[in-house]
Amino acid sequence: MSGEFESVEKSLQKHLPPSELAEVRRILYGKEVRTLKLPGDAVSEADEKDFEIQGFGFDAEREEVRAQRVVRVGAIQNKILLPTTAPILEQVESLHKRISDIIAVAAKCGVNIICLQEAWTMPFAFCTREKHPWCQFAESAEDGPTTKMLQELAKKYNMVIVSPILERDDTHGEVLWNTAVVISSTGAVLGKSRKNHIPRVGDFNESTYYIEGNTGHKVFQTQFGKIAINICYGRHHPPNWLMYGVNGAEIVFNPSATVGALSEPMWPIEARNAAIANSYFTCAINRVGSEVFPNEFSSADGKPAHKDFGHFYGSSYVAAPDGSRTPGLSRTRDGLLIAEMDLNLCRQVKDRWCFRMTQRLDMYAEELTAAVKPDYVPDVVKEN
Repeated sequence: MSGEFESVEKSLQKHLPPSELAEVRRILYGKEVRTLKLPGDAVSEADEKDFEIQGFGFDAEREEVRAQRVVRVGAIQNKILLPTTAPILEQVESLHKRISDIIAVAAKCGVNIICLQEAWTMPFAFCTREKHPWCQFAESAEDGPTTKMLQELAKKYNMVIVSPILERDDTHGEVLWNTAVVISSTGAVLGKSRKNHIPRVGDFNESTYYIEGNTGHKVFQTQFGKIAINICYGRHHPPNWLMYGVNGAEIVFNPSATVGALSEPMWPIEARNAAIANSYFTCAINRVGSEVFPNEFSSADGKPAHKDFGHFYGSSYVAAPDGSRTPGLSRTRDGLLIAEMDLNLCRQVKDRWCFRMTQRLDMYAEELTAAVKPDYVPDVVKEN
């Protein structure tokens, strides 16, 4: 059932009368977002190439002292195309072609910044905990074939591209990292951000492949705004979201790969809550489909060994700092989600709610500094 149920949104539309649906959407998604009118040729091409396309807009108040700062952001979710047993270069090439096609449609829709899903060039093989052949998908962040291919597209379309890959770090002993490469709209590699938090939850014992990242909470200044990347499991850690805001991010992407039985109830909450708490936009992106591997693996949960990890449920969405959010993409189909946003909304929400002004970083810094020391004693008051 999990891999067949298309979306909460479609179910609500099917079963609720319009007046009731409007009130349910208000409660679930906050303030109504605009539906974008997308170019007809882009919609036709998406239909021809069998991927969903949706577009929504977030508005801000007009200001007297600042011009609007309107950008269009794209998020791509997709299945792998070939069996996991297919030759590696063929698997990579098939995904390069698929994503290139979707990025071309995004360009027709005026997208300025686009982000792909976690480890998008490969199956999510980290659940298997096998090194061979999956480590062969790793490549250089600076000059690997995926980065080179996307550099051409970024320059061609004047588009910032965020490309999460399995990185082979040739400078430091050929070790692996889970890395998002940020490619400027000029085609230059602006930098990279590595995954800060590594899951050790059943099949998600990714420390078999890589450990916690060492790039901190980088924010990248692009011509379209300040962006950051909080890769997958980092969304479960509020201080991780916090630090991107402290460093000035206006849009934080969360490229992920997660399955229904594990995390779906959390999915609509975490990125949206981060947008509210930190006064920036968030883009939650999850892959879709099921991936079957040649060898069985277990989850350390007492269940029989299996060859697939479960259904990646897609449902990618964008959330704004005022608590509103777009509907999610499908749980079952490839998709391109486009969000038009006025980045002035970030400051407007800061002025209204004062979350950033009242967050007391000084107090937390002092208490956390004490809490990580070996002789720390929790501040618990007990009755005598």
